[in-house]
Amino acid sequence: MNEITKQIKFILNHAINSVKPETLIKQSVSFDSNYIKIPSYIFNVNDYENIFVIGFGKASAAMASSLENILGNHIADGMVITKYGYSMRTKKIKVKEAGHPVVDINGIEATKELVDFVKRTGKNDLVIVLISGGGSALLETLPENIEFEDFRNLNKLLLNCGATINEINVVRKSISSVKGGKLARIIYPSEILNIIISDIIDDPVEDIASGPTVKQIIKNTEALKILKKYSLIDKISASIVDYLQMLENSFKVPEIKITNIIIGNNKLALKDASEKAKYFGFNTYLISDKIQGEARIVGKEVAGLIKSVIAKDEPVKKPACILFGGETTVTVTGKGKGGRNQELVLAALLELQNVKAEFSFLSCGTDGTDGPTDAAGALINNHSWKLVGQLNLNPGEFLINNDSYNFFDKINGLIKTGPTGTNVMDIGIALIK
Repeated sequence: MNEITKQIKFILNHAINSVKPETLIKQSVSFDSNYIKIPSYIFNVNDYENIFVIGFGKASAAMASSLENILGNHIADGMVITKYGYSMRTKKIKVKEAGHPVVDINGIEATKELVDFVKRTGKNDLVIVLISGGGSALLETLPENIEFEDFRNLNKLLLNCGATINEINVVRKSISSVKGGKLARIIYPSEILNIIISDIIDDPVEDIASGPTVKQIIKNTEALKILKKYSLIDKISASIVDYLQMLENSFKVPEIKITNIIIGNNKLALKDASEKAKYFGFNTYLISDKIQGEARIVGKEVAGLIKSVIAKDEPVKKPACILFGGETTVTVTGKGKGGRNQELVLAALLELQNVKAEFSFLSCGTDGTDGPTDAAGALINNHSWKLVGQLNLNPGEFLINNDSYNFFDKINGLIKTGPTGTNVMDIGIALIK
């Protein structure tokens, strides 16, 4: 492994570690003399009969374990739902695992258990809710007239049609019995404290994990517009379409005391990455922490910036580090295997065939999972095309078939971190010397 590749992996690992739940909880939550202290907020435990903890998302188990270390016996009971492989050892808080990115029967059953749990909370209780990305798939209950397999099929179609995470969440909120503030209605009249690790651009609390415990108004007619936009009406069960057509135009969460606190996001990860890059002597340039759009188009644009730095020292002088964060989408038309980060890097590689300067580029999901694969993302450098030639590969064909995983597997370009325990969208890093 050459020096620049070692450096880019070091920067990536530090960026992910900076937004791990154990780090964020320790930085944000403290307990002293009967007071729970979080930046700008103080909660006196003596004001409540019980403190309960619930949660959902890829980081929820790690958040629960860390919170137990701080609050100890002041937690009466709790339960969180996380993705398979993301469980952590806890003392009081029960951890359930379920499917992601598509809901499975374990998620349905775990959510029913969680709903039954919060129904036991009372007027003088505080319910601390640990929310992170992935919660939208992990927390789910459905109306009686919608079959599980029909809903599962809808989710698969939404994930593969190119819809944004915000659009997907609009549909999920309208159909779900817990999303879009509906879980808050079940918890009422207990007070709610939401502690959130954001995985959505600009940190909209009503959209993170589809906002089950956040005040909001749901416009149910928007869900049908999104399904029509992506030509999904004829591909899904008639029972789902009928249900959406019969819904009232809007749903509003009742008045309840809810506090929302975001303790981690993509900006924090990128800030740490920038600091580590400067430590290695790189001049840093942040494209944006709000990157969206089709992965292959974004990859092509990033490749253009890499070539501009190499040729003209613009928009930043060499040695340079280009950074970006956000979450792209993939419109799946092929039959291959991959994820948005792998597809983004493959598209960039096609634009960098004749580049001779020393560089390394990666794009990676901070949660450790990129699409339905065991990879977190992919990495290329100025030696990648040499391997492509030696193996007689055609990267363009792999891209057309949405088969980025198998391509990078052949050239040893996959990034495999395993479950990281956190989720703040994706980060991209390019180093150019």
